[in-house]
Amino acid sequence: TFTAWCNSHLRKAGTQIENIEEDFRDGLKLMLLLEVISGERLAKPERGKMRVHKISNVNKALDFIASKGVKLVSIGAEEIVDGNVKMTLGMIWTIILRFAIQDISVEETSAKEGLLLWCQRKTAPYKNVNIQNFHISWKDGLGFCALIHRHRPELIDYGKLRKDDPLTNLNTAFDVAEKYLDIPKMLDAEDIVGTARPDEKAIMTYVSSFYHAFSGAQKAETAANRICKVLAVNQENEQLMEDYEKLASDLLEWIRRTIPWLENRAPENTMQAMQQKLEDFRDYRRLHKPPKVQEKCQLEINFNTLQTKLRLSNRPAFMPSEGKMVSDINNAWGGLEQAEKGYEEWLLNEIRRLERLDHLAEKFRQKASIHESWTDGKEAMLQQKDYETATLSEIKALLKKHEAFESDLAAHQDRVEQIAAIAQELNELDYYDSPSVNARCQKICDQWDNLGALTQKRREALERTEKLLETIDQLYLEYAKRAAPFNNWMEGAMEDLQDTFIVHTIEEIQGLTTAHEQFKATLPDADKERQAILGIHNEVSKIVQTYHVNMAGTNPYTTITPHEINGKWEHVRQLVPRRDQALMEEHARQQQNERLRKQFGAQANVIGPWIQTKMEEIGRISIEMHGTLEDQLSHLRQYEKSIVNYKPKIDQLEGDHQQIQEALIFDNKHTNYTMEHIRVGWEQLLTTIARTINEVENQILTRDAKGISQEQMNEFRASFNHFDRDHSGTLGPEEFKACLISLGYDIGNDAQGEAEFARIMSIVDPNRLGVVTFQAFIDFMSRETADTDTADQVMASFKILAGDKNYITVEELRRELPPEQAEYCIARMAPYTGRDAVPGALDYMSFSTALYGESDL
Repeated sequence: TFTAWCNSHLRKAGTQIENIEEDFRDGLKLMLLLEVISGERLAKPERGKMRVHKISNVNKALDFIASKGVKLVSIGAEEIVDGNVKMTLGMIWTIILRFAIQDISVEETSAKEGLLLWCQRKTAPYKNVNIQNFHISWKDGLGFCALIHRHRPELIDYGKLRKDDPLTNLNTAFDVAEKYLDIPKMLDAEDIVGTARPDEKAIMTYVSSFYHAFSGAQKAETAANRICKVLAVNQENEQLMEDYEKLASDLLEWIRRTIPWLENRAPENTMQAMQQKLEDFRDYRRLHKPPKVQEKCQLEINFNTLQTKLRLSNRPAFMPSEGKMVSDINNAWGGLEQAEKGYEEWLLNEIRRLERLDHLAEKFRQKASIHESWTDGKEAMLQQKDYETATLSEIKALLKKHEAFESDLAAHQDRVEQIAAIAQELNELDYYDSPSVNARCQKICDQWDNLGALTQKRREALERTEKLLETIDQLYLEYAKRAAPFNNWMEGAMEDLQDTFIVHTIEEIQGLTTAHEQFKATLPDADKERQAILGIHNEVSKIVQTYHVNMAGTNPYTTITPHEINGKWEHVRQLVPRRDQALMEEHARQQQNERLRKQFGAQANVIGPWIQTKMEEIGRISIEMHGTLEDQLSHLRQYEKSIVNYKPKIDQLEGDHQQIQEALIFDNKHTNYTMEHIRVGWEQLLTTIARTINEVENQILTRDAKGISQEQMNEFRASFNHFDRDHSGTLGPEEFKACLISLGYDIGNDAQGEAEFARIMSIVDPNRLGVVTFQAFIDFMSRETADTDTADQVMASFKILAGDKNYITVEELRRELPPEQAEYCIARMAPYTGRDAVPGALDYMSFSTALYGESDL
């Protein structure tokens, strides 16, 4: 094989070899071979017959091989001159690799891989050929025949070949290659079929001759590769546009569905129902909203990345569907957060209102029950006709008793007014059970009016008969007069001791505690009054016993007995320690609430500044220049990881905030940070670091796509930062001009210089905002220093595939392009209508132009 390969080149110089190790020993034919295959002249050979002359010639050949970047390991001139077969064959294989195989590269692969990939592509349409290596894949001969048929189909009738007849296939390929393609017969068909694994180097050498024989077809393959690359970019951009549209639609639909829920202000009647709404809102904040925040951030990143890719591939900017711009999504998001804020405020206000309603309703029921208990039987008592048959003394007693009742009745006027006031407040606060409250209140008021009328009527009746009565027991009267207010005081004390209370601070509970202590300080004087009243009753009893007065054992002026006074007094004494316990428990609850406030405040006062610090640090990182863009990207991603790792502290603060809300705490003097501030800051921090990472990724994309070196990128960044003195991330026109001058741009102060600078500003600031961003600066510099594919280049590539015709056919597209890329072109190319058109002709020119302009492709 090696001999045949050498002779295929040496015959161009009019000579041949028969034995490699013998014919190359003097170095003369070896030098001649190198001159033929390289097209260069070597040093003048030595013509002497001595060993030293031969070694000199071989060394000149080896030096020439080494000058081409080939490392010759363990191969020396002495071994070649001595006819060392192994060394000589190794040298020839090295020459074949360097001059016949090394320059073969398909899609940036190595020489061997490139040659194999070329074979696979060329034989891909042949179903009975499967090239995987350079040994057994070629044994049946169909691979060689397929290569010839692919490029010169008229030389072989491929349809008549059989896979089970390898000798015929191999000899057919070898004979045709030698006769029509000027490729010498380097292999023996019998050796290949009879060997389990044919020699890989021999196969590679022979196949490389086919590659070079058909190298003219490489021009078409290069053109096809360029078209595939351009189409792949277009397809990728279209997919990114579809993804953006879908993600934007989904996010806007979610916002559209969520805002009506947040704007629903339908109140609930019970605290439990409102607490459930608050819990549902917490679930929304904790579970449903965070993924949407990430989607919104990712949407902006995808949009920026897509625009960068479109700029880099000379495509027009992407304009989303109406209503789906990033600004539209930001506006919709702002509306969502506004509704969210209003909904939370409404929830908390409703909870406060229901808490107040529950307290007032319970207070109304207690006072109403006490009053109804007191009025029970009073109407029947006032309607009695007992004065008609009473003695004078009894009438006097009835009158005094009635006076005592009137005193008691007046004492209860405040309670009735309180009941009415509470009912009125419940109505104003829209209490759900107001009808029953109003009905009960109305009944109490009607009964109270009736009691007043009956009292007046009874007094008038008693006063009419008072003239007939003369005697009265002053002691009973004194007892009655003192017992009634004392009894009323005890009832009021019992009512106060059992009265419910609601407080929100330690100061408020301390105020209640102080008032209770002041009440307890009055108990000794009250006990003295109780003993004095009981003393009056005892004195009456002594008088009755002494004078044998028939008083039927009861005080005719009052129904309040010493037993009742003692019983109520004992009840008051029992209620005092219970009140103490309730106040102590409430004091402990308020202390716990204060601990929750301090705990939240301590964390919020750390997290809030931490978020602000991180925002400032990200701002500095985005304009600083340390290392390569990959180093900056790695640094930012580590920074992002550290920020994400901080999330448990935010979650812990959310938990503390939930405890505060569940404890119905509505203010916190220990911090100026609310949970809403922390949430917004945290979301902004995540969005900012993601955007900053995306900016660096786009810079890398720009750098790689435009072939900008890291040194150039560093120089651009250093110049930009130098003139960005306010660290705003942008340059004004004068700062930008100074930056360009520092990079070698000749922009004078004359009219020509001003016109050139105006042209540049129209590129970097198309919206005339008066500022230049770093991304716009990089895009401009990359456009000025790099080359990109153009519509003309793509058009020229299609022209090559079409064989210089003004149109291309479906068959040519499917033959020269991969299936997916070919079908993409067929589906989008318009029919060709020129004079030279044939049936099925497609217009590749308008297609190429549309790839770089406004179109529906």
